[in-house]
Amino acid sequence: MTPAELMVDAFGRVVESGTAVVDGLTEEQLAARPAPDANSIVWLVWHLARVQDDHVADVAGREPVWTAQGYAERFDLPFDEGATGYGQDAEAVGRVRASAELLAAYLRAVHEQTVAFLDTVTAEDLDRVVDEDWDPPVTLGARLVSVLDDDTQHVGQAAYVRGLLGA
Repeated sequence: MTPAELMVDAFGRVVESGTAVVDGLTEEQLAARPAPDANSIVWLVWHLARVQDDHVADVAGREPVWTAQGYAERFDLPFDEGATGYGQDAEAVGRVRASAELLAAYLRAVHEQTVAFLDTVTAEDLDRVVDEDWDPPVTLGARLVSVLDDDTQHVGQAAYVRGLLGA
């Protein structure tokens, strides 16, 4: 197994878990929050997809699926087009609303673009510095692992919230 194949497998688990966690839920269930400052399923899945989309598009030199495929318009969120959810407060979290179908479609589209990029990545590429704003600078491998870590944490949180709903 190559490093790229390993990453494709890992990101595949994110899309499988993410689409499963939203499957069959209503918009009200997706937006439910176990506490006023807690994240909802819709926000968690939107955020994990947006971060993956944003970060992979950046390292791949591509336009994010969010804008390239019209998801920004379809979601019609009251945020700047570049928002990924990072640093949003409880009020902003509550403004994210979408159907399970739209969330799953966006997550699958992001996954497809991620896999298309990973299919071009060699083991040597993983050592390429992609962000010099950190000390030490961030390599492609570190960025991809960071995105995977964020995605798996958030999909797990979404599954937990779904469990609290009894759905």
